[in-house]
Amino acid sequence: MTTTSLEDLSRRLDRELGTDRVARPGDPRFAGTTAIWNAAVTARPALVVRPRTSEEVAVAVTAAAETGTGLSVRGGGHDWAGRALRDGGLVIDLDGMRDVRIEHDTARVGGGGRAADLVAAASARGLNAATGTSGQVGLAGLTLGGGYGPLLGSAGLATDNLLGAEVVLADGRIVSTEDDPELLWALRGGGGNFGVVTGLRVRLHPDRGLVGGMVVFAWAEAATVLERYAELLADPADGLTLLVELSVVPDVGPCLLVVPVWSGEPGGADEALSRVTRLGTPLVSTVGPTSQRDLLAMFDSGVPAGLHWTIRPRAVAALTPGIIEVVTRAAEARPGPGAGIGLRQFHGAATRVAAGATAFGLRTPHVAVEISAGRQADDDHAAHRAWTDEVGAALAPHALPGGYPNFLAPDQHDQIAHAYGDNAGRLLAVKERYDPLGVFTATPLPRRPTGTPTEEVVR
Repeated sequence: MTTTSLEDLSRRLDRELGTDRVARPGDPRFAGTTAIWNAAVTARPALVVRPRTSEEVAVAVTAAAETGTGLSVRGGGHDWAGRALRDGGLVIDLDGMRDVRIEHDTARVGGGGRAADLVAAASARGLNAATGTSGQVGLAGLTLGGGYGPLLGSAGLATDNLLGAEVVLADGRIVSTEDDPELLWALRGGGGNFGVVTGLRVRLHPDRGLVGGMVVFAWAEAATVLERYAELLADPADGLTLLVELSVVPDVGPCLLVVPVWSGEPGGADEALSRVTRLGTPLVSTVGPTSQRDLLAMFDSGVPAGLHWTIRPRAVAALTPGIIEVVTRAAEARPGPGAGIGLRQFHGAATRVAAGATAFGLRTPHVAVEISAGRQADDDHAAHRAWTDEVGAALAPHALPGGYPNFLAPDQHDQIAHAYGDNAGRLLAVKERYDPLGVFTATPLPRRPTGTPTEEVVR
């Protein structure tokens, strides 16, 4: 982008939106509008627009296109790969569009709404929402890419609960998925690759009383606990969703941290959660009646913004002895206390959605493996990145093709090619229809073979 075109864009946005909607480097508002969760991201945009309506978003999208300016969208700013910021480009910061309106058993959420915004509004009505584990994650980005969370077994993925959306397309048109089921299909798992999602309509669920918390097991028991955990996964209850972290806890050291959440019938909680505490000998257990707000706050306190992060995903069909050996050895070789391995259970309601009903690619029961390395600014970044790559490579022979799109880096082409399963061709056809010039870049999509017509990809 030339200096002249940047100046033209800046003046145009000031004129059409007002100077209060535009932030530039050096502006006191600029740092806040470009703040993101992963401090390792170094991209520096040239301008930020802070719209309040879909119409203002459309103005920004059109202006960027007509001046040849690269575009990115910032929701919660929690994408570890930093795709909310485009170096030298224009950022559309949706933080001013965080309104939530509850309508019976559904919610309408602005495109910049965070998971915590939705949960706060829903809980006031005695309702729960399918979200991820962090309250500060943008609900749109989480939902469009999938959304594993503590209610997955009973309510499905966040994307399974997306009922509709309003979208600003690359040509500035504002459309509703009520008029185009194919666009809704693509948004349900295909990421924000088709336009700026300025509003979502999501399904809510009755709060029957959640029970959950954190159980910590000593590292000496890690292999035994994981073996018993594998047995529990083979006989899952819909109402019990488990997250396991091979982690380092202050004042405890290396350990196995298990987070169970019961969201089924209240009478089944005691039996289900007792199976968790019997995985080993707990050092600490905080399991008890809880709420979505408390669960999100617990997770957010454990992964604060400002660290440098590298993440690599894998997915495995079951937790076999070979996989248990790989992850325990890898955890023992971690380069620092912020490096860990998370195991996210995929079961229950999420598996009963037909494979082609949404763009999300993997509907069979599995365990999503999150290999993450968080570190301080002065830590050995190369060692942490190398560790995540080495663990991912060690798991590859045991893994299913693909990986969770929300965690895939843009250069992980071997996994990206399989991340959407048999839905890839249809997804690329929707991309070709709505964004043929590739204006929007969110979760990575498979690469179309050179010279392959859309019709052949779809077939």
